Amino acid sequence: MSDSVNIAIDGPAGAGKSTVAKLVSEELGFLYIDTGAMYRALTLAAIRENVNTLNERDLSELLSQCRIQLLVDQNGSRVLLNDKDVTTDIRSDEVNKAVSLVSSYQSVREEMVERQRQLASITNSVLDGRDIGTFVLPNARLKVFLTATVTERARRRHEEQLSKGMPSDYEQLQADIAKRDELDSTRAFAPLKKAEDAVEIDTTTLSIAEVAQAITDLAKERTL
Repeated sequence: MSDSVNIAIDGPAGAGKSTVAKLVSEELGFLYIDTGAMYRALTLAAIRENVNTLNERDLSELLSQCRIQLLVDQNGSRVLLNDKDVTTDIRSDEVNKAVSLVSSYQSVREEMVERQRQLASITNSVLDGRDIGTFVLPNARLKVFLTATVTERARRRHEEQLSKGMPSDYEQLQADIAKRDELDSTRAFAPLKKAEDAVEIDTTTLSIAEVAQAITDLAKERTL
């Protein structure tokens, strides 16, 4: 049994999980384990290596050859794929559209989850995703489930992409997010759902700072 304190933040695409998780981890001095970035890194590798994302076996084989690292330094959080910085590349539209399928395969998730659990067992950490509290870390000290309307989540993603100089189609984002919700919620293995003991926070009308503060306060009550 690990003595480390883990905080699980789950929710659908665009609910602000990653941004909030980073702020909470910084405030508490915990490691931020960006689980979504790990799946995105594999998706990027598949696109670059022309591996068919419809073929689970090929993706699992590719993952076994991928070294995925999550680093935090003076430049912020970075993602390395086979020692190359792919922090920006994994946020492309091409990756956005394929990552839900890639992350739905049982063999892929089992390997990723094993890597995530190993990291979480040795350090106090904040993890975000879709099945952290229900599957990855069912014994996490604090579980939070973030929600927001599809239109609000699409607006946030649209503004995020524009701010990074990336092309963005708001209407398409709404359609993509709604489709991803359906895929994530109905997949056979470890689907998106709220853990029974999770605290639900609707972020539609809240700022990122307000959500992060609410989770930080909960964490201090329960863990410190």
